[in-house]
Amino acid sequence: MTNLGYTPQIPVCAIASALAPSAIGIVRASGTDCVSLVAKFFSRPKALLSAKGYTLVHGWLVDSDGSRVDEVMLAVYRAPHSFTGEEMVEVFCHGGVAVVRAVHSLFLRNGFTQAQRGEFTFRAFVNGKTDLTRAEAVREIIDSKTDASRSRAAGRLAGSVRDEIADVKKQIVDTLATIEVEIEYPEDEETIADSFDVSALKKIQERLTRLVLSWKSERLYQDGLRVVLCGPTNAGKSSLFNVLLKEERAIVSDVAGTTRDWIEGWASFDGIPVRLFDTAGLRDTSDVVEAAGIERTKDIGEEADVLLYVVDSSVGMTEKDYAFVKEAKVPVVLVYNKSDVKGSSVPQDALTVSAKQNVGIDALVKKVVSLSGAGSQSAGDAEAGLGSDRQRAAVQEALDRVTHALEVSALSYSLDAVVQDLEDSLDSLGEITGEVVADDILESIFSNFCVGK
Repeated sequence: MTNLGYTPQIPVCAIASALAPSAIGIVRASGTDCVSLVAKFFSRPKALLSAKGYTLVHGWLVDSDGSRVDEVMLAVYRAPHSFTGEEMVEVFCHGGVAVVRAVHSLFLRNGFTQAQRGEFTFRAFVNGKTDLTRAEAVREIIDSKTDASRSRAAGRLAGSVRDEIADVKKQIVDTLATIEVEIEYPEDEETIADSFDVSALKKIQERLTRLVLSWKSERLYQDGLRVVLCGPTNAGKSSLFNVLLKEERAIVSDVAGTTRDWIEGWASFDGIPVRLFDTAGLRDTSDVVEAAGIERTKDIGEEADVLLYVVDSSVGMTEKDYAFVKEAKVPVVLVYNKSDVKGSSVPQDALTVSAKQNVGIDALVKKVVSLSGAGSQSAGDAEAGLGSDRQRAAVQEALDRVTHALEVSALSYSLDAVVQDLEDSLDSLGEITGEVVADDILESIFSNFCVGK
């Protein structure tokens, strides 16, 4: 057993599909003698034992008393040619919740132990089937909420970060080799700058800087923006919420104070995941429940990335509205709704929409995206950057060491000091892919996975 509690090679199993009625359920297993263990409770043991890797075998799972559990297809994977690098079996059974649980229970009673969160991917990492950037991308692609998020995660899963880091490391190693030749066979150069070409270090610095900066936008595609709709009652916030969400989630009524609490949902603004909140209308009220909802609106607004302050175009902004917007601690977009109502009078440069007629919504979305700092990105438009704050921190450390190496060379200190900085930068980059990594980092990565992955 590792310090993380994982048990490589010992046969483990887990339900790998959602526990909800569906056409097909999946139970996966991995470890030493995995196939022979399953053969003991399979109706066609000889066919299973003789099956080659990447083969499907049809039959029944049978309990110890001879009762049939379910008719299944078994996918066989032979080591090392599997996701984990170990012998694996995946069961495709009928997708009823009771069926999947019965299959899982059968495995646990016949030599398998329950896999922990992320244990299959951890085994893949230990066995050299994946690196940490691709392992993190597995969880990221599962959690992706928009097509653009999925596409960027897929790029990392395919190895975009791993390949970029490997290329930068090669540049550093090549530079180190050049410097070490100078140390071994010194000439009469007066300064360090005379003994090797610092332009190579500057190029490395530029590449690492771009990688660090990439996390700002990549984080948005993972975590999303918190966008809160607030404003006075009867401004049409709930109607606008439904339009932005593209589904009828909020109750819409002409009665002031209909929304007494907040509701939320996920939307996509030009590919950026947006966690959208509809909140209680702001007004003076003696209703205790509504007043509590209004206080909660203010709290949620303080946690927003962008605040959409929605007012009725036919009413305009009141002194209380201006006061609320002035006190806001986050970016605010003034939205004049109900532009379809006759007699509406709004400032010339105002952002006007009609939630009822779906007018002006695209302009509103683009405004929010521009405030996010990410820019509009559709799936596949941009090369995927860094995939986690862990990766950003490691690249930043490598960048700091390279920057220090440049400073040392400019001050004509010894080449040994430059070498030390570059070797330290290689260690930092090694943390990204997992060549150099502590157990607590591994635990923080794999403990966030779901069971069965």
